[in-house]
Amino acid sequence: MRAVVYRGPRHVELVARAAPRLQGPRDALVRVTRSAICGTDLHPYRGELAGFRPDTVLGHEFVGVVAETGSEVDLPLGTRVVASDVVACGRCASCARGWHYQCDQVGLFGYSDVVGRPLDGGQAELVRVPFADTVLSVCPDELSDEQMLFVGDVLSTGYAAAAATRITPGDVVGVVGAGPVGLLSALCLRLCGAALVVLADPEARRRTAARSLGLEATTPTELPAVLQAAAGGSGARAVVEAVGSAAALDCAIDAAGQHATVVVVGAPSTEPPPLAVQRAFANELTLRFVVGDPIRDGERVTALVRAGLLDPTVVVSHRLPLTDAVEAYQLFDRREAVKVIMVHED
Repeated sequence: MRAVVYRGPRHVELVARAAPRLQGPRDALVRVTRSAICGTDLHPYRGELAGFRPDTVLGHEFVGVVAETGSEVDLPLGTRVVASDVVACGRCASCARGWHYQCDQVGLFGYSDVVGRPLDGGQAELVRVPFADTVLSVCPDELSDEQMLFVGDVLSTGYAAAAATRITPGDVVGVVGAGPVGLLSALCLRLCGAALVVLADPEARRRTAARSLGLEATTPTELPAVLQAAAGGSGARAVVEAVGSAAALDCAIDAAGQHATVVVVGAPSTEPPPLAVQRAFANELTLRFVVGDPIRDGERVTALVRAGLLDPTVVVSHRLPLTDAVEAYQLFDRREAVKVIMVHED
């Protein structure tokens, strides 16, 4: 089979690899039809994660069809499924609480050993999915592969961020970062009743993408003043940090209003500098860290898409064949793409 592997900073290749095999009764093999590049994938691509293993098969966003199953997986062959990016056993004490990222056997597809044990990722023709009875969800017939692809990570993450703000209808909210997670967080915040959502991003192309979705957009430098004016001087009730950088977190804290909630959903790539503690204390801010959980939220998110309340594919800017994976990474790294979907052979 063919798979996209990490060779080193800014060096990925599409190579021939041995096809995976079942390793346990709760495993399944999935033949991938669509995969995507996540902003989290850029951290190893840019060399920001020391110790990331070369030859790792990349990617944790994928959808496909069941090709083979272990004895404890009740999924007919040929069933369309989406995989949660977070792998969890579904049976431990943490999973029972809905804390799948804290599962004793947690993993993340295509991310070396950064999160739990290494697992080959979904930017491949065939993927072994452990705990498939927990990790895989069946795709409804009326939703496309591309729509369901987002349920496995980015849309579920945006939903989790919006829910964590606990805003009330009529609130003014900010989002730092107009990438896919930021855009989908903003769309979910509108469904939560936000009167105004303002996204901040340094890239004009991404601000334009936000405006095309009916959202307000500005630069990070201007965000605090824009939110202050929009809220009549009281500031934003919540700000979502959807980048994963120290600068983005500083921006979110600076833009938050009094007694606001700052939700950090961007996967951090470096240790941040000391927080702006004095400002956070003076405004009595609440700081929340949130990891998207498709196992927990997948059904809720799918229901939103099925009801026509949002369509996550509006953030897709590029569709490329798997054979163009190198170009896909380069486009995303240069911020020339908002979201890249790789089309596998149907």
